[in-house]
Amino acid sequence: MWFRLPDLQGHLDRLTDRLTQRTRGLLLGLAIGVTLSLSSNQLAGFWQAYRRNKAAQKLPKRPIELRSDEIVPSTVGLIGNTPLVRINSLSDALGVEVLGKCEFLNPGGSVKDRVALRIIEDAEAHGYLRPHTGSVLFEGTVGSTGISLATVGKAKGYESHIIMPDDVAIDKVLVLERLGATVERVRPASIIDENQFVNMARRRAHEFGTVDIVSDDDELVSTQASKKEMRSRRSFDAAPRGFFADQFENESNFMAHYEGTGPEIIRQTGGRYDAFVSGAGTGGTISGTGRALKASNAKCKVILADPEGSGLFNRVKYGVMFAPQESEGTKRRHQVDTIVEGIGINRLTKNFEAGERIIDDAYRISDTEAVAMSRYIVAHDGLFLGSSSACNLIACIRVAKRLPKGSRIVTILCDSGARHQSKFWSEEYLDKHGIKVDVGIVDRLIKE
Repeated sequence: MWFRLPDLQGHLDRLTDRLTQRTRGLLLGLAIGVTLSLSSNQLAGFWQAYRRNKAAQKLPKRPIELRSDEIVPSTVGLIGNTPLVRINSLSDALGVEVLGKCEFLNPGGSVKDRVALRIIEDAEAHGYLRPHTGSVLFEGTVGSTGISLATVGKAKGYESHIIMPDDVAIDKVLVLERLGATVERVRPASIIDENQFVNMARRRAHEFGTVDIVSDDDELVSTQASKKEMRSRRSFDAAPRGFFADQFENESNFMAHYEGTGPEIIRQTGGRYDAFVSGAGTGGTISGTGRALKASNAKCKVILADPEGSGLFNRVKYGVMFAPQESEGTKRRHQVDTIVEGIGINRLTKNFEAGERIIDDAYRISDTEAVAMSRYIVAHDGLFLGSSSACNLIACIRVAKRLPKGSRIVTILCDSGARHQSKFWSEEYLDKHGIKVDVGIVDRLIKE
């Protein structure tokens, strides 16, 4: 009996065709399903990420770049390149991204580390300072710049002599002393008073040496070199010098932010930001950073956050620095006029004037608002911040009200609350000075 063998090859070919068609159908179905599952927001997110990556490739490298697989050569290598953090509580509530530049993560604990480093390195480049010669940095400050100068000074081989008002938080004095700085505390006074802390710092730098080798309106450098030593270049260079840092008028302050802080923000945001908020004391941060951001994005709004007792708000809003009765020449402004330290001033500095024209608006921030914000942020975001950072964040809320949803605001988180515990973070001090702690202020501002 004969049997006919089946056409096995034909069966295999037909089976393969059917599987191929089914596979194609399955893959097509999966592709359609994945496409449909992507919301318009996700697609927009992918597109924005692509654009940011393309833009980032065109941006210059960060002025100070750290990598996790490298060892920095000294403390100064830790300065700059600070993270940019999203303030979730405010961003979610406002529908606007609020980003904070974490300057409190610098080794000296504040944004002033950048300024101290640039001032010292510029002075070295000009031949004014040589490390490990017994030279001393002199500065008048309410604290943060002094701490930064003492930090960077120790790392580079200099001593520090800091003059400060006697009504600033004692926390800063203690830090300075731990860093080995000489601290001289004086009564608050007007800039026209020769005993005002900045003027006294200049005088102390002059008194340190036997002769001034540089002395003009902006700079003062003295030397202890004798007449005989001054005839020898080697002996002259090795003699101790007194250097007046002059953070208020020294353009190195401005340049530290124009070439450092600003370009870092541009790179970190991929060039996408709509507003920059900052306070001003010396004016270097808002001027230098603001001008760098405006140069890259002309539509960016630069906003000043100004505390009570400062004249810069009136300067930006109305073109006048202050009412006649508030002039530093007629009024002895004490720090108790505001609990905020580090920003606010009643005179124009060269560093502020360098960027005054690019400041678009200003907000005056009350002490109660600043105190409320500091407590709100620590409760909702776990950020323990100082008074000037709190002022900046209050201003961010007000700016957010004027921007479209989805906009991006960048601000400076200048320092932590650790050096403000005896005043700004002291319930006893606040109660004594009639400053109420009302965290609900922030919620009400958000809902307005």
